[in-house]
Amino acid sequence: MATAQTEIRVTPQIAAEHGVTAEEYARIQKILGRDPNITELGIFSVMWSEHCSYKSSKVHLKRLPTRGKLVVQGPGENAGVVDIGDGLVAAFKIESHNHPSYVEPFQGATTGVGGILRDIFTMGARPVAVLDSLRFGEIDASSTTSEEEAARNRRILDGVVRGVGSYGNCFGVPTVGGEVAFEPCYSQNPLVNALALGIARKEDLFFAKAKGPGNPVIYVGAKTGRDGIHGASLLASAEFTEESQQKRPNVQVGDPFMEKLLLEACLEAMKTGAVVAIQDMGAAGLTCSTCEMASRGGTGIEIDLAKVPQRETGMSPYEIMLSESQERMLLVAEKGRDAEVLAVFKKWGLDATVVGEVTEGGLLVVRDHGKVAAEIPAHPLAEEGPVYNRRIAEPAARKESEKDWFRFSAEGTDLAANFVKLLGSPTIASKRWITEQYDSMVRTNTLAGPGASDAAVVRIKETKRALALSTDGNGRWCYLDPKVGAMHAVAEAARNAAASGARPIAATNCLNFGSPEKPEVMWQFSQTIDGLKEACEALETPITGGNVSFYNETLGKSIYPTPVVGMLGVLEDANKVLKIALRNEGDVLVLLDGSAEDQAAHLRDPAREFSSSEYAKRIAAVVAGEPPAIDLAAEKRLIDCLVALAEARNVESAHDLSDGGLAVAVAESCFAADGFGASLKIEREATAEYALFGERGARAIVSVARGKVGAVLATAREYKVGAREIGKVTRENVLRIEYAGQPVVLAAVARLKDAWERSLERNLKIQ
Repeated sequence: MATAQTEIRVTPQIAAEHGVTAEEYARIQKILGRDPNITELGIFSVMWSEHCSYKSSKVHLKRLPTRGKLVVQGPGENAGVVDIGDGLVAAFKIESHNHPSYVEPFQGATTGVGGILRDIFTMGARPVAVLDSLRFGEIDASSTTSEEEAARNRRILDGVVRGVGSYGNCFGVPTVGGEVAFEPCYSQNPLVNALALGIARKEDLFFAKAKGPGNPVIYVGAKTGRDGIHGASLLASAEFTEESQQKRPNVQVGDPFMEKLLLEACLEAMKTGAVVAIQDMGAAGLTCSTCEMASRGGTGIEIDLAKVPQRETGMSPYEIMLSESQERMLLVAEKGRDAEVLAVFKKWGLDATVVGEVTEGGLLVVRDHGKVAAEIPAHPLAEEGPVYNRRIAEPAARKESEKDWFRFSAEGTDLAANFVKLLGSPTIASKRWITEQYDSMVRTNTLAGPGASDAAVVRIKETKRALALSTDGNGRWCYLDPKVGAMHAVAEAARNAAASGARPIAATNCLNFGSPEKPEVMWQFSQTIDGLKEACEALETPITGGNVSFYNETLGKSIYPTPVVGMLGVLEDANKVLKIALRNEGDVLVLLDGSAEDQAAHLRDPAREFSSSEYAKRIAAVVAGEPPAIDLAAEKRLIDCLVALAEARNVESAHDLSDGGLAVAVAESCFAADGFGASLKIEREATAEYALFGERGARAIVSVARGKVGAVLATAREYKVGAREIGKVTRENVLRIEYAGQPVVLAAVARLKDAWERSLERNLKIQ
């Protein structure tokens, strides 16, 4: 069938302007058997973009473990799904919206949240929680950050946080947790990763597979505009340049109130039994929803753009197909039952129009007022894009020796003053200013919101169970050793879930990297995949899906390789959730150490390991060495032990040791309590700084009623976890730490809390 004539004649130069290489263009010509017209070129350019096709990451992602006894749906659908018992399933996924959030922080963040929520309810699941994982450049001027740059970073932070809060609050889903970190490399490339969780009955799941030739294809939701055109191909699949601010038109504009209506209408329409398939119009908009549903179902789809609701006049087929306007869905209904579906959306005041039908033959046919604007085989478009086995080359070894490592302080150093400074580090400091902008309690399911527990915990109504969610990732550690850093990300996320009392069962990931065209970036990526694979297999947490975000670099400078892991855990009894707050005067503080049975796991050069810590960075501006060694068997032992302790109700609180080490963990447990302090006696270990602030994994601090200490120690022995009493909870409202018999910290909890709680506001210049 001949295609309609267009005013623009496609040339290799125009293809290159669309991000299509000469080889890819030749492949398009071969698939079509002719030259593409401009609309077809645009369609191929977005579907074959890095953001949509994963053309540089596919060969590596295949190594990840994606199957497990609880996995109902792994990668390849809108969200991963796991069985959580009682006939219920949890759908969850994390995705990035990094580039749009730099160009337009507020809208970039809002549409990131909106997009991940649609991924969840597209599966037939009602969203119950959102988490965010954010990375920004430094917000206070320093030797590496000018005041002008810090001010820009503060503006980006403010816009992103307002955007996340605005969408979640207006939509009516709680933002229950997440994490925020600051490093110079994110100055012109913030990371905005959003995770959403939803619940459904297993039999009510929906999938994006078109079937039934003759079945009507229905467009629902917001009208199509010109916002977001080429957002996937020319914004999310390219590095930033000095002209990046001109890409504001590529950033979508969100409407959370309309999305709330869309949620309710979609779930109600699904209950009619008339809906066959459904797909979110996410990246690449109408293009991805049509070709992906057709490809997955082994069918074709034909639509007429004249029937698509439009909010702007004179839109071309190219613009309509590439628009990324938000709050839109594409449905396939049973033939003869489209009226039922249309009636539901009319009830909710939303546009709903039959725009085409499912066909045989596997073609995506796009008409405009009856004339063919594009005709492309759906499966090659959606699933047979280019796959690159990019060149991998390990970066040149860092020019680093012992003189570059952190030098442990001499005797007499004021560790208490350094401790106060560390608590004020933006990465460690309280995120109250951020989380107070989020409604974390809407829908009344939240059992542990931001900062209350190591993981966010939400109840599953009408059951005894609860779900725990945590996001974690340390870009600095991945920069120093991407494989070990990735393993730590999985381990900490799982450890956080276990410290809340939940057993970790599955993971999702968002992989944020620089340009895949650089061999050293692909080496980082490949190493990260190996680390994720090894850790997820060891901890029995398959990866059910996620997102890859490449080209996170500006003017040729890449971010740290930053894999973010979202971990899902199940708590069999919601009443047994553990929090970090100390609860009772006289409770014993017990340090659990999963690697204590295998001391060789962490007998390394302490100075080299400590040089990668937050303390080394904050106190001495050192970023060097290597991450702590990781012992996955030790992590698994600790996780199992924590879950058993929670199940038996043998501990009053639990907090894992991570950023800032033991001293910070105990201080945070004091801050979360009401009027409690702690007295610690720490045994000699390398140096006082290493013992107090070292970030070696597989450890947690628990508070235990005096009468249950024996039971806790017995459980620890059962799981081959080291356990020793290191202190007690007091009513003095003072934190007292002795190291090797000598007092090193004696400070009022109120003074420490002020440094920790007000740091972010002070850096943001908020009075």
